[in-house]
Amino acid sequence: MSEPDKNDVGRGIRVFVAEDEAIIRLDIVETLTSMGFDVVGQAARGDESETLIRELVPDVAILDIQMPGKTGIEVATGLTDDLVCAVVILSAFSQSGLVSQAIEAGVQAYLIKPFQRNEMAVQIEVARARHAQMKELAVEVDTLNQRLSDRVLLDRAKGVLIDQHGMGEAEAMRFVQKWAMDNRRAVRDVATDVLDGTVAP
Repeated sequence: MSEPDKNDVGRGIRVFVAEDEAIIRLDIVETLTSMGFDVVGQAARGDESETLIRELVPDVAILDIQMPGKTGIEVATGLTDDLVCAVVILSAFSQSGLVSQAIEAGVQAYLIKPFQRNEMAVQIEVARARHAQMKELAVEVDTLNQRLSDRVLLDRAKGVLIDQHGMGEAEAMRFVQKWAMDNRRAVRDVATDVLDGTVAP
């Protein structure tokens, strides 16, 4: 079995680089490009980088921790809150305080300068995996919240049918389900109509 091409590890992965020092930024871009990553954008300021990242929606954003306009931590907080992309913080410092701030900001990986080529590839992969997990969890939470909301709505609708139309609980449930099926509508929508008074026995 042949070994994977070391210049092809980043194939298909879109990366944005935010670093205020031009020489370091160029080095990062060249390193990423040499590994096959697609560098879709770069910036020297934090505020500019956040705007561009939201427009370009890369797979990964590599952010220097200290930048004019906005710090990498501030940019990371906004990006991770909205699950825009995976975020790797790049810093010359490894103090626990900065690392803690990065964790609180939801950063998925932390890379120390000077970085090694292989280390950068690994951290990008780690960040992408953690970002994917966060997105999956967010979907699960949204689904559970929607189910809970639907359940509360249905219970309120059943309460109206029981109190105002003398139905039993099972009968009220069957009424809502049958109306939904006959009219090809979601149960939650029928429940809303029952509460609005637009659907009644």
